[in-house]
Amino acid sequence: MIVLWLPTHDQLIFGPIALLIPAVLVFSNRPTVNELGLGWRQMLSSFWIFPAAIALAAGGILLAQQMGTLHDLYKPDIAHVGGYVVWTVYQQFLLQDYFMPRLTRVLSTESAIAVAAVLFSLAHLPNLPLTIATLVWGAVSCALYRRYQSIYILGLTQGLLGLCFAICVPDIFLHHMRVGLGYWHYQPVGTATMGYHGVAGK
Repeated sequence: MIVLWLPTHDQLIFGPIALLIPAVLVFSNRPTVNELGLGWRQMLSSFWIFPAAIALAAGGILLAQQMGTLHDLYKPDIAHVGGYVVWTVYQQFLLQDYFMPRLTRVLSTESAIAVAAVLFSLAHLPNLPLTIATLVWGAVSCALYRRYQSIYILGLTQGLLGLCFAICVPDIFLHHMRVGLGYWHYQPVGTATMGYHGVAGK
């Protein structure tokens, strides 16, 4: 979270380090694929989550259309969207494979989920819409992971819901879904170019 409040140049230096260290610590224990939540059988058992998210996203888009807040996605190209989805999968890896196991060692499962959700949401400050949304999703995704243990499905679902959020909520509030210092450095380009952007955001 400290890295998110650094200038862009410093983020590019320290960001990869901050993301790599948790991965190294997780893999140092030599977990199996299933223990990491990366097994294909786990993915199949939890697959219903993704169609449910599609239905939820469709409902959100229809509501935004009726309210007049629906807008184009910022940089709607395959590389940008694909990169964002990869990032949401890694976020779920951090949340479920790094933070949750450590929290459950000292807290009950319910308390660990609550704390993990709060930490997840705090990483999205000062973007209040994202902070609120990620508080809810953080709790839901942790609860779902306790049941199904699938990083793939949760990461893809987060990516889908994040993209939906980006086109449904006015960019005057989302600032291209930037977080940390990038939120305050946001400069609107025009009413048609809205969506997500940022080293730590979407």
